[in-house]
Amino acid sequence: MTDRLLDPSCDLCEAARISPWFHEDDICWIAECTICATPMVVWRSHGTAPPAHELEHMAARLAEVATAELGDHWIDGNMRNIPDHFHAHARPAGGFFGPRSSRR
Repeated sequence: MTDRLLDPSCDLCEAARISPWFHEDDICWIAECTICATPMVVWRSHGTAPPAHELEHMAARLAEVATAELGDHWIDGNMRNIPDHFHAHARPAGGFFGPRSSRR
């Protein structure tokens, strides 16, 4: 694994396993978001501008997981609660919260 920039005060850098994980590799990890219960891809480096090849990799992995977990979906790249660490959510087609969310 290459050296990656991490911020010890960042929840996404911590990568705590507090919800189900679907994928992990040297570039990213994908877990169920604890707020919206959708698959969320997280870049392993702290920052908001992954290189193009890593963005493509993350998009492909998230699409694989989202198709398996949600079926039809859309990708939401709005980093609402943690705007300084790249992550994106896969959301169910026509929806926002995942099937296991109490907010559906």
